[in-house]
Amino acid sequence: MQIPSPSSPSVIVTGNGGNASAVDGTALGQQGQNAVTATPVTPPASTAAPLRRGLNNWDQPLQRDISGAQQALDFLEQSAGQLRSLKADLSARLANRQRADGNLENSVRQFSNTWRSRTAASGGTLDAQLNFSNENTRTRFTVRGMNVANLRQGGREVLALSLGGQNLSSVVLEPGMSDQQIAQRFDDALAPAGVRVKLSDDGQLEFSAPESQFAGIRDSLAVQGNGQRFPAGQLNRLRAEPEAAALNPESWQTSDAEGLRATLQQVVQALAHVEKSISSVRSALAQANTRVQSTTAETSTEGMEQVADNFVDTAKQPGYQSMLSITSALSGISRERVVSLLRLR
Repeated sequence: MQIPSPSSPSVIVTGNGGNASAVDGTALGQQGQNAVTATPVTPPASTAAPLRRGLNNWDQPLQRDISGAQQALDFLEQSAGQLRSLKADLSARLANRQRADGNLENSVRQFSNTWRSRTAASGGTLDAQLNFSNENTRTRFTVRGMNVANLRQGGREVLALSLGGQNLSSVVLEPGMSDQQIAQRFDDALAPAGVRVKLSDDGQLEFSAPESQFAGIRDSLAVQGNGQRFPAGQLNRLRAEPEAAALNPESWQTSDAEGLRATLQQVVQALAHVEKSISSVRSALAQANTRVQSTTAETSTEGMEQVADNFVDTAKQPGYQSMLSITSALSGISRERVVSLLRLR
């Protein structure tokens, strides 16, 4: 019995129909550049480049953006549904088409509970004004006594700041400073504690902090001056006032006609606010989906080109890896399948 030489191997390939046929390895080697395989092969170690496929190819921010937008949209659509139902119930009660059976009051409580769960239900993507962001939501607030007009007056003064019992960098105020310079110095001092400061649209200092930390900041901000703008001596507590939330269902009243009308008006406004936020989140989600499609198409093209290049490189090399690549390419190919494909020509 003659053993085939390594340069001209014969491979037995079994098709779907059970028929076996001998395949000449030399011919396959010559046709390697035209071979197509859906199975990645192992390229030589010196040229190996990892394939990127599926969700593993998505950057983490992209996955976070999609997940965050979907969570926000779920919360907003649930809120919108409850508000529409509440609007209908209020209108019916005012028109005396619905008796006072407690259902309306239960609906108000239900929405209040939904609103209180905003941070958790939206994954922290919606702030109290229903602004959407995949970064941690922040609470904007003002600080009593720290308005630009007050800080701009007087001579040079060094303000010692403390937050939560921790001493922060001092803020030096000097005559002739611009409003932007004042805001920047407070921002530099408070940023290490997670509090940022900027000029608001109306030219006042606007403070912001992570929503989860605001409760601890509210009553723990303190300042000590030299008697010009702030008292000297010991630290003086400053009150932080958060920006009013977009919705305030806790104030909705249903006990009399006047309260019903006021509540109906607020519900209508709340619904408009929620629907506006829904539109914004859907736009963000559409943009993220566009990025997904672009990334997927790029990955698919790059991956297939790499598979083809790897196959050609490997098939040219005699040995086990070449045989493995060829048999993988021919796996599942039968005479019947080839014939059926040729009939399409």
